[in-house]
Amino acid sequence: MRIEDTVTTYTEMLCPAAEHCGGCIYQGVPYAEQYSAKDKSVRRLLAKHDIDESVYLGMEPAICTGRYRNKMEYTFGDLEKGGELELGMHFRGRFMSIITTDECQLVPDPFNVILRSVLDFCRLRGYRPYHRKTHEGLLRNLVLRYGVRTGEILVNIVTSSSMEFDEEGFTELLLGLDTGKEIVGILHTLNDSVADAVIDESHKILYGRDYYNEEILGLKFKVKAFAFFQTNIDAVERLYSDVLKVVPDVSGKTVYDLYCGTGTISQLMASTAKDVYGIDIVEDSIEAARSNTELNGITNCHYICGDVKEKLDEIPQKPDVIVVDPPRAGIHDKAVAMLCRYGIDEIVYVSCNPKTLCINLDSFRANGYEIKQIKAYDNFPMTKHVESVCLLSKIYSNER
Repeated sequence: MRIEDTVTTYTEMLCPAAEHCGGCIYQGVPYAEQYSAKDKSVRRLLAKHDIDESVYLGMEPAICTGRYRNKMEYTFGDLEKGGELELGMHFRGRFMSIITTDECQLVPDPFNVILRSVLDFCRLRGYRPYHRKTHEGLLRNLVLRYGVRTGEILVNIVTSSSMEFDEEGFTELLLGLDTGKEIVGILHTLNDSVADAVIDESHKILYGRDYYNEEILGLKFKVKAFAFFQTNIDAVERLYSDVLKVVPDVSGKTVYDLYCGTGTISQLMASTAKDVYGIDIVEDSIEAARSNTELNGITNCHYICGDVKEKLDEIPQKPDVIVVDPPRAGIHDKAVAMLCRYGIDEIVYVSCNPKTLCINLDSFRANGYEIKQIKAYDNFPMTKHVESVCLLSKIYSNER
């Protein structure tokens, strides 16, 4: 069977911004070619790190090539210095330039409607974007989030505090839009940090609530505005189902779910585990994880907010099973060494960045573990990103 026959592909027109938008690199490329290029890049990376290709189980193709993202962080700016206000993604190769992306093929249609309406609203009022070098200006980001299973939309506009923003008019605009979905929350976040990132220094709920609801593999989740949550729900259900098959039998055991986000993996394992302990550095994620355990009637999940390498010693029970799902930067070497010192038989590593995965695998091998298997997933077609699930096994001497 051909790769194309296993994937739901979109035949819509090429996004007008595709040539210059930094978000997609494979727009217009047949899916089979995208898949082949990404699979080869993983194989080259494994070879570079002297990882035996026999442990590589290949790459799962995308489930769908378009309309799969449930979150976007758009940036306000201009295409040319002092030019008309734009809202969208960074222009490829020109970090200070922003190109409007109101016909994006990766997001649900309501995102494009909201983006265009918000941009027109801000242009009409003469608002200027926050400048990343001078640190002057009002508008910074528009963050949209969507519950795929619930149809709920969360809107968050991020500004500096340098001037007043028309919150009432903004709310009225959004509630008057015909998106075909329900806007359940509208937020205004203030961010005066010099860092070029969405940082919640304070926020106000202008309408509704600061979370949306989602469902994954039969569990319900409240996803807070600033909490990490997987951005492709269909794909992550497949990935998590495979993680549960790779994870050793957790019946009656103590499990660590590290870099746990909103607690999805923890709660999927909780039905058979004795206790599950999750750690994540994002306070919003931990707050949501705790709320979600109550929502799902789970009593044996326990969550700690903080850096993994600083908080491991606070867990009262030693692990029988460890699952790690770190951000793109991977795991700090100190944390890798701490995990290896537990000496448990197997560790499952869920990765969103093959490069940092391989760097971490070098550290795990140096600390007495071997790679049993790696499987890749093309969960983000049109982009360069690849996810992976890796099983590590403790190496024992012949004397055991």
